[in-house]
This record gives sequence, structure tokens and C-alpha cells, in this order.
Amino acid sequence: MGRRNITQVSDFILMGLTDSEEIRLVLFTLFLLIYLITVLGNVGMILIIRLDPQLHSPMYFFLSHLSFLDLSYSSVITPKTLGNLLTSKQNISYLNCFTQMYFFVFLGATECFLLSSMAYDRYAAICSPLRYQVVMSTRRCCSLVFGSYLIGFMDTSVNVLCLRRLQFCNSKIIYHFFCDGPAILALSCTDTHDIEIIIFISAGSTLLVSLITISVSYVSILSTILKITSTSGKQKAFSTCASHLLGVIIFYGTMIFTYLKPSKSYSLGKDQVASVFYTIVIPMLNPLIYSLRNKEVKNALNRVIKKRKDSK
Repeated sequence: MGRRNITQVSDFILMGLTDSEEIRLVLFTLFLLIYLITVLGNVGMILIIRLDPQLHSPMYFFLSHLSFLDLSYSSVITPKTLGNLLTSKQNISYLNCFTQMYFFVFLGATECFLLSSMAYDRYAAICSPLRYQVVMSTRRCCSLVFGSYLIGFMDTSVNVLCLRRLQFCNSKIIYHFFCDGPAILALSCTDTHDIEIIIFISAGSTLLVSLITISVSYVSILSTILKITSTSGKQKAFSTCASHLLGVIIFYGTMIFTYLKPSKSYSLGKDQVASVFYTIVIPMLNPLIYSLRNKEVKNALNRVIKKRKDSK
């Protein structure tokens, strides 16, 4: 009986966020606005860092890659979500579904280790300021970024290879607005216990290693800051870390809430809210966090604008 019911589906149906046309129209307008801000914010951040020589430092080198990841991360999910909010046809092919999931996991895992690299950079800047240029050399910065992308590639390969082994019993409805791992696991009619364990270990290792790196870096940073006698010195040291720390808390908080739990506890409403936050909202927040709280970025923007005016 089980063998007869198992089929290889050619496409899936994304149920989306709501059936109400009025709410879908409101969500479309909101998500489109957020996506436009995301694109403008992240592309703007990349251009400012590239155009202003004073921002050619390790911290902004990592930040430009973070903006690239956020832009790509949002673009993997949001355009398809916007299209589905406007139409009753919400099909996604099997290939496109797994392609979307592949890049989603790849970019998410890469961002975890990029945030770890940024924490290490802040550690070097505050705890070893005299050796900072040696510690954070161009070669080391490039190695850290390359390593982040490589680990992201390895992590997503494990996830997608595991999920491709799933079989579906005539069921094509994904109760989510994008092809997310827990939603696809919940759709499968075969035993997913072993696959869940592998994915949990893979995702858990990614989060754990990156979180340990960030935690150790910030413990050392806090210890160094507490030894600074002047109040202005402490404030300056804290200000260099505040934006990154805020971004880390928001990103890891939603990721841990969503993924480090069994698929049986998958909750459509709660998980969709969390997913909207980290797939659509966070990529918009990061450039705002790093620009609004950063005088160097504001000054660089003024210099770039002034230089453009002078050239005309």
C-alpha cells in the first residue's frame, strides 16, 4: 500500500500566508516596500564602501559581503512571495523549490560564519589595536570570507541531499510561503527521523560553532573594555561593537527559534511570523543598523555625494 501511494511529484503548491484577498494586498504592498528598501539599502551600502577609500578597511570589507548576502537572501524569497500574493496560482516546480531552498540555506549558513568573522575583527580591533593591521591582513580577511562561503556550501549540500531522499504520498501542498526545510519534512510520508538528525547536527553545528566564536570574542572584548579607565574610551569601544551585536542578536534569535527544534513541533502561525522576520525584514534592518548607528558611514555618504556634485 505504501509503495503504491508514493509518487515523485513534479511541483508543489505554496499555501502562502493567508487566503484573504484584502490581507494579501496589504501584505504585497508592505513586502514590496520592505524589498525596495532592502535593495536600496544594501546596494547603497556596497557602493558607498566601494567608492569611499576611507572605508577600505577589514570591518567594511566584511560589511560589504554582509550586504551582498542580505540582498541575495531576500531576493531568493521575496520576489516569489510577492508574485504568489498577487495570483491564485501558487505552484512552484520541484526543481525551483529545491533551488530556492539550496540558496536559502547556503546564504543563511554563510551569513552565520561571516558574522563570526566580523566578531573576530572587532576582537582584534579592541583587544589588539597595535597589531590590528597585522592580525587582520588582506589575506586573512579574504580567507575568512572564502571560508564562510565554503562552509555555507558544505552545509547546504548536506541539507539538500538529505531532503532529496524524501518521498511524497500524492501530497503537494506546502503550508508555508516558501520552500523551507521543516515544511517539506512535514509534507513527507516516509520516516524522516534519520534525516532530521543529520540536518539537526548540520544546522546545530553551524549555529553552535559560529555562536561560540562570537561569544568568546565578545567576552574578551568586554573584559578589555572594563579595563579601560576613561568613560569616553569605554563609550568609543562599545560603539564599535553595538551595531554588530544588535545584528547578531536579531539574526540568531529568530534562527534558533525556528530551526533548533524537532519538525513535529512545527507551528504554521508562529514559524511563518518568524520566517517573515528573518527572510524579509532582517535583510532590510541590517543596512539601517550599520548606517544609522555609524558616523563613518554617514560621513562617507556625504563625501561621495559631495564628490559627485563637484565632478558635475
